[in-house]
Amino acid sequence: MKTLWAPWRIEYILGPKPDECIFCIPEDTSEDEERLILYRGEQSFVIMNKFPYNNGHLMVTPYRHVNTLTELTPEQSHEVMDLVKECTRILQTLFTPDGLNIGLNIGDAAGAGIEEHLHFHLVPRWSGDHSFMAVFGETMVVPEHIQSTYNRLKPYFEELK
Repeated sequence: MKTLWAPWRIEYILGPKPDECIFCIPEDTSEDEERLILYRGEQSFVIMNKFPYNNGHLMVTPYRHVNTLTELTPEQSHEVMDLVKECTRILQTLFTPDGLNIGLNIGDAAGAGIEEHLHFHLVPRWSGDHSFMAVFGETMVVPEHIQSTYNRLKPYFEELK
């Protein structure tokens, strides 16, 4: 049997969970790289998942702390969906995946890890990317370091400004 090392995961598993909502970000942009924020719009922003299911796992979320689509204003809804479309384009250009999982989990029963603040997930997928590892080995494989992925994605989001 082979050993697959993912030492960065232990930070999440054993580390303290934040008391504040991770999607309620400060207006100050000085921590954007550390927080993995790729883009800030007027109503919403794009952030990388710090503990991704796959390389390029992005999330689009409104600034406003809401937990369901029906609480979004038309302007917020519009910008969130525009950013989901832009993220799709960027991920398809940069990563050339075979497919994308794009989803929104509303409520704990639906799988929302952070149910109090609405966020869309975009996960690039490749045929045979790691399904067998998750099923048989109970292991996820993310082949690129998250900071490298951030550095590759950031220039594409700079173009949106």
